Amino acid sequence: MEIPDFGIRPDLARRLSMAEQYAYLRTRLSRRRTLVTAGAVASGLLTGCSGGGARTAAPAPAPAATVSGAAVVPFGRHLAFGADPRRQLRISWQVPLAVRRPFVRVGLRPDDLGRRTGAEVRALSTPALGDAHPAVEQYYVHAALDGLRPGTTYYYGVGHEGFDPAAPDHRATIASFRTAPAAPERFVFTAFGDQGVGTEAVANNRLLLRQDPAFHLHAGDICYADDKGRGERTDLYDATRWDLFLRQTEPVARTVPWMVTTGNHDMEAWYSPDGYGGQLARFSLPDSGFDPRTAPGVYSFTYGNVGVVALDANDVSYEMRANLGVTEGRQTRWLARTLAELRAAPEVEFVVVFFHHCAYSTSTHASDGGVRAEWVPLFARHQVDLVINGHNHVYERTDAIRNGEVGRPVPAGATTDPTRDGTVYVTAGGGGRELYGFPAGAPERHEGRDPGYEPADKPVDSFRWTRSGGRRTETVAWSRVRYRGFSFLRVEAEAGAAPRLRISALAPDGTRVDHFEVRRGR
Repeated sequence: MEIPDFGIRPDLARRLSMAEQYAYLRTRLSRRRTLVTAGAVASGLLTGCSGGGARTAAPAPAPAATVSGAAVVPFGRHLAFGADPRRQLRISWQVPLAVRRPFVRVGLRPDDLGRRTGAEVRALSTPALGDAHPAVEQYYVHAALDGLRPGTTYYYGVGHEGFDPAAPDHRATIASFRTAPAAPERFVFTAFGDQGVGTEAVANNRLLLRQDPAFHLHAGDICYADDKGRGERTDLYDATRWDLFLRQTEPVARTVPWMVTTGNHDMEAWYSPDGYGGQLARFSLPDSGFDPRTAPGVYSFTYGNVGVVALDANDVSYEMRANLGVTEGRQTRWLARTLAELRAAPEVEFVVVFFHHCAYSTSTHASDGGVRAEWVPLFARHQVDLVINGHNHVYERTDAIRNGEVGRPVPAGATTDPTRDGTVYVTAGGGGRELYGFPAGAPERHEGRDPGYEPADKPVDSFRWTRSGGRRTETVAWSRVRYRGFSFLRVEAEAGAAPRLRISALAPDGTRVDHFEVRRGR
């Protein structure tokens, strides 16, 4: 269905900052009387009702005060670490109507949830955005758990006045999580970007859960409520897609901390001038960034022997310019300090950075010159071990890159040393959204496909985005692996006498399409 353009010239639409789009939407759009609730839409669409049927006009729901809490069932549970994964966890969920006195129960056994912690409701109101999208009220609930024991499995249930997860009728809603260990040990984490809602996303989630990951990194473009993602005046939102996404993700995210950052499709101008009001309402993420209130997708945490850094590439992207320069350099200065601190920390053996826009890719959006200019020199200076991106809906992996060129080829099964060779960059954009392709003359090359995976291939013609917003062609030799299929990244971290990262890319049927190792100072 077409979204109305409100008479805005396309050439002008692309020149607006996120703050200008926010002002435009607040001025021009008004809420309509038709109102649907989050829970009703999510339940309808996920039980076989058609999308059109779920969005038909419906009477406004009864005020929350007149609805019994027993009739309001939580959904969409998703976890995240606090700044210290050994002792802090954040539990978030959604309710279809406002509730009284929400809380989480926690204990060391599923039949003994003795600790009760109050929770906070964050409400989002979305106006009727054109005929296709009626007004929606959404309610997200968040509880902060601090003072936990390292390396411990906890059981929890979420509730509110009238709905107690410890009651016999609700015991099936109890789930569990595990805090990070006090000392480094072997663990697995997973990563992808560009997921959306659909059967391919569900298939990735199912295989991902079987890896038993300690946490999952989502490199942005989370659910595509903003389907265009260009940061334009004409970008509108189907807010109910968040309800579908959280229901889809709950089987994994209720037990696996789901660590997200911000993609271009995640900037939603209606809620705040910087576009991040929606993310602040839906997620509770570590407060270790330079300003969690304005940059929720920027943070760091350490799990075992791996330091993880999340960045918001909208701030530096030359391609998607709606928030270009929004932090006025604060994010980049924070990144420099954080990488230096992680490298100085005795327990940190590897540093992994993830964000949305690609530093090095040859697919549809290619490489972002802003990321290269602002952050790649810092990655080189601090010898970052692995960079994970999304944005391009493929799997692509570079050789080790040093000073903008191939520092060392990294074929299948090879081992690379960032202290000598440079950094490997992975585009893991096959989370579930429709797939992209590669340039002409750049065939797929990956495990199980011949020719060209192991031997060096001819250079690839691609481009990078420039400061002016244009494209500059370049011929590159660093594109080692190319796979046009849904996939995710599996990273196994080992500590001890020979620490290493074992990195694999898996298709939803379990087929491995790539693997390599990172070891430092071999």
